[in-house]
Amino acid sequence: MKAELQEALAQIEKDKGIKKEVLIQATKDALTSAYKKSFGSTHNIEVEFDNKKGFYLVFNKDVVETVKNSHTQISLSDAKAIDSKVEIGDKVKIESFLEDFGRIAAQTAKQVITQRIREAEKNLIYEEFKERTGEVITGIIQRTGKNQNVLIQLGKTEAVLPLKEQIFNEKYKVGDRIKCYILNAVIGNRGPEIILSRTYPELVKRLFEMEVPEIYENIVSIKSVSRVPGHRAKIAVASVDPNVDAVGACVGMKGMRVQAVIKELNGEKIDVVGYSEDPAVFIENSLSPSKVDEVIVDKETKTSLVIVPDDQLSLAIGKEGQNVRLAAKLTGWRIDIKSKSQVAKEKEAELLKKAEEELDRKKEEGTGDIKELAGVGPKLESKLKDAGFKTIEDIAKATIEELTAIPLLGKVKAEKLLKEAKNL
Repeated sequence: MKAELQEALAQIEKDKGIKKEVLIQATKDALTSAYKKSFGSTHNIEVEFDNKKGFYLVFNKDVVETVKNSHTQISLSDAKAIDSKVEIGDKVKIESFLEDFGRIAAQTAKQVITQRIREAEKNLIYEEFKERTGEVITGIIQRTGKNQNVLIQLGKTEAVLPLKEQIFNEKYKVGDRIKCYILNAVIGNRGPEIILSRTYPELVKRLFEMEVPEIYENIVSIKSVSRVPGHRAKIAVASVDPNVDAVGACVGMKGMRVQAVIKELNGEKIDVVGYSEDPAVFIENSLSPSKVDEVIVDKETKTSLVIVPDDQLSLAIGKEGQNVRLAAKLTGWRIDIKSKSQVAKEKEAELLKKAEEELDRKKEEGTGDIKELAGVGPKLESKLKDAGFKTIEDIAKATIEELTAIPLLGKVKAEKLLKEAKNL
């Protein structure tokens, strides 16, 4: 029996991937539990394992004069037959093999071993997928339904693709193969739960790593990813080799590499853009496919103003602001987009406002120079100042009679001068 048991353990180790040490401990616990169920005590029993003997029981019995419980006690005469040096009050160890264990106890042991094997399997699954968090894995859809979680077979275990991790416009069909991102592994009420995702931005990154050898070889690196699942994604890439075009490597000849990722994501559009340490250049690249005239950045507030041609404004912003939001997530900068004509109008309005503010200031201060008035040349300016009219405000307060009293200034010209001064 011991040879058969050891053979069975070896087979379980091979099939289930559970270490032999774990199985041996599980068997020890099972035999202890079986003995407790059969005889109601475990305080005097030990389960041992030996490669030659296999599993066996060791009873620790108290040496007594009169035996009242044969399960826990042994007479002095019987104990001396085992060890001649023992005395009353000592303990002796008595070995008992599985052949003497009994059918009911063996059945109990089998149940406990089976349970422990299942627990060990679950722990193995949990540990394996906990370490693989962040990887992309291919599975087979087992169960699906409208507005439901999708069950996916991953080899010997199942994983779940929650509703919130599903792409809104994807249809899942039982039997189809699907690539998913391993989001997490948790211990639930029913054991380990493997949580998958089709919406996580890192899925795009991992798919590119699978398609682009230069990324695997660390020649091209993926700096950041932003994504609206099912609609559009942006990925920023850089190359450590000046002879390798990062964007070209990811796009591939005739777009084959990026198309492979797009196909895997069921048509989700992907913009591959070049990363740059210069924020202005990076922001300009991130707004692809639109053209940009100028990027003005404020490094302290990490905000930027992007000026685009009038016909590129809607493309730069994107449908419902999607393109600019993705660009902002990709770069980590706040991006404000304006057309060239908008900027020109704003500048014109700003200049006009400044001119009006300056004029108001001059009016308030009363320092407007009279030579700014139309028709006031050097000679007339001199005459006006000699008469006490130093500023435009002085002239605005004067009467026609006071002005016409000045040489070189007739009534018509005086009226025009007065009117202009009052308007200013």
